[in-house]
Amino acid sequence: MRITRVLGAALLALGLAAGPAAADSTPSPSASDDGGAPTRAGTSFRTATEVEQGQRATASGSTGDYLYWSFPADAEQRPTVRATVKLPETHGTQTWQIDVYDGLRRRQSCQYGAATRTAGQGTSSVELACVLRTVRAWSEPWANDPLPGTYYVRLTVVDLTASDLGQPVSTEVRVDSKDIGGAAAVDGSLSTPLVPGIAVKSEAEEDGSKSAVLSSIEPDDGWSSGWWSDRWVWTAIGGVLAALAGIGGYALTRGSGRPSRMPPSA
Repeated sequence: MRITRVLGAALLALGLAAGPAAADSTPSPSASDDGGAPTRAGTSFRTATEVEQGQRATASGSTGDYLYWSFPADAEQRPTVRATVKLPETHGTQTWQIDVYDGLRRRQSCQYGAATRTAGQGTSSVELACVLRTVRAWSEPWANDPLPGTYYVRLTVVDLTASDLGQPVSTEVRVDSKDIGGAAAVDGSLSTPLVPGIAVKSEAEEDGSKSAVLSSIEPDDGWSSGWWSDRWVWTAIGGVLAALAGIGGYALTRGSGRPSRMPPSA
């Protein structure tokens, strides 16, 4: 009976511990309200238009232009960038491409997705997608791993006929992320996210002066800096299971605890 009570209490504790972990691993719903969404794009890294995750940004441009947007990505997120280019009624064969750069302006490779696609004659639109690697809270200096901070999206045409150069197009860009959770957790973290101008701002705040940050956008719940993940919960669960195994083994091997009495010899 004692073992049954101990196991019941332990299972209840495991259920309470696993509940928050399951809730944290569920991706939060994307923002569906496009009110106030950007309607233009920048022409360089410094003028990139800031976009929130889950927000649909639109822009008009011409074939041959470089269109730039920026968005924040935090540790343990796997961003997916999608872009749609609506082409004019008459055009030749065109090849469009999206590139994603991190806060250090290093080009990040796509795990999968069609980041480059060709639209033949008579095609009304072309859709592009790039699924990045999971953002890490910390990385070696020599590595090219994606790190928390600002990311840049560049959309442009890379191949077209001379007669199509300068034709008007309309574009749509949307960024969403999947929360990977403790599976992507590491044992380190950046002191500050890779946001352009954030170091300058920190020095200015210490001096009591004001300085603008080149990118002011950040996740809705702030930068996590990689200090928390559901790996802590599962580590605690493993410790509880190990303790239960020790208690159960001890209870089974020690017997009833009362020495047996042998009848006196005649």
